[in-house]
Amino acid sequence: MASELSGALSISAAGMDAQAMRLRIVAENLANQDTTAALPGADAYRRKMITFQSVMDSVSGMPTVKVRGVTSDQGALPQKYDPSNPAADAQGYVKTPNVNGFVEVMDMHEAERSYNANLSVLQASRSMVSKTIEILK
Repeated sequence: MASELSGALSISAAGMDAQAMRLRIVAENLANQDTTAALPGADAYRRKMITFQSVMDSVSGMPTVKVRGVTSDQGALPQKYDPSNPAADAQGYVKTPNVNGFVEVMDMHEAERSYNANLSVLQASRSMVSKTIEILK
């Protein structure tokens, strides 16, 4: 029983770590949603995306999650006509970030729900461990 509880704690902690990283990426995207390049014609900030992978936890022997990597969204950068901007090209267009605030907020809510679900499992597991220790006293 102890190994199952420690496995649940390990899995929940890994899930919380992964979702915390996801929230940091969302925060970075939102913070840079208006960041254009400093030089004319250069690329603006590109949205970052996080990917996860399932791995086997060496201690518990249970499958868990970890961050596979963070990549930049190579989608098209929208352009805006703003000839007074220092990053404007010869035609007066500025490349703007490919960050959609609505998508980022939805991603943030999903990460928050996943984080809270893992936190609930962690708290329940800790409670079971504490009650088991009390019973054994």
